[in-house]
Amino acid sequence: MPDTLKITNTLADETRYSIYQYVVKKKKQVNVQEIAEQFGIHPNVARLHLTKLNDSQLVSSELENNKKGGRPARVYFPAEDPIYLSFPKQENHLLLQWLLELVDSMGEIALTKAKDISYQHGRAIIDQATASTQSFECKMELLTETANAIGYIPQITENEDKKVITFSIYNCPYTNQLHKHPALVCSLHESFLKGQFDALFPANKFIQIESMQNHCNNCVYQIEVL
Repeated sequence: MPDTLKITNTLADETRYSIYQYVVKKKKQVNVQEIAEQFGIHPNVARLHLTKLNDSQLVSSELENNKKGGRPARVYFPAEDPIYLSFPKQENHLLLQWLLELVDSMGEIALTKAKDISYQHGRAIIDQATASTQSFECKMELLTETANAIGYIPQITENEDKKVITFSIYNCPYTNQLHKHPALVCSLHESFLKGQFDALFPANKFIQIESMQNHCNNCVYQIEVL
C-alpha cells in the first residue's frame, strides 16, 4: 500500500500535479521530452517530476527500445490500480464492489432500480445548484464543476449552430470496477450523467458515441440541446 504522506507530498507541487493530470487525461505513454515541451520546463526537471510520481505509484513506467538505436528510453503511463486516500483509512471501494456484485447477481430488476437511483442522484446534484432560468453558459460552467467534483476530467465543446455538446471522460472514476462489471458500471454511470443533463436541459438527445468498453481511449457522449 503506497505511503499516504508520500502521495500527498508528491501532489503538493502544482507543476507535478498538473503533469499527473496530463498523464491521466492523455491515457497513453509519455516521455520526458514530451512533458518538458508541454510544460515549458527543462527535461531534467520533467524527469524529476515523473520519477517522483512513479515512486509514489501514481504513474507507472517501463523502458522502451529506442527505434533510432541507442539506450532504451523510459516511458510513463497512468497506474493501472487506483490509489485510495482517506483520513482515517476507509475501505469504501470494497463496499462498492460488494454492492455491484449484489446488483449483478439479482438481474434485470435490480439493474433497473439501480439505474433509476443513479439517474435521480444526477438530477438532484444539479437541482440543488441551479435554476432553470440560468443561461446556457452558466449551465455549462455548472456541469464542468460537478464533473470535476466527482473525480473525472471532462472536455466540453459546443457547436453553436446546433447547440451540440461533446462530453469526453478521460479519467473514469470507476476504472477499477470497470474491469469486473463493465456493462453494469457503464449503465449506472450513464444514467447518472443523463440525470444531470436532463436537469440542465429538459429537451435533449443524449447518446454515447465512444466507450472504453470498446477499447476506446475514453468515453464520449454527445448531447443535442433541443
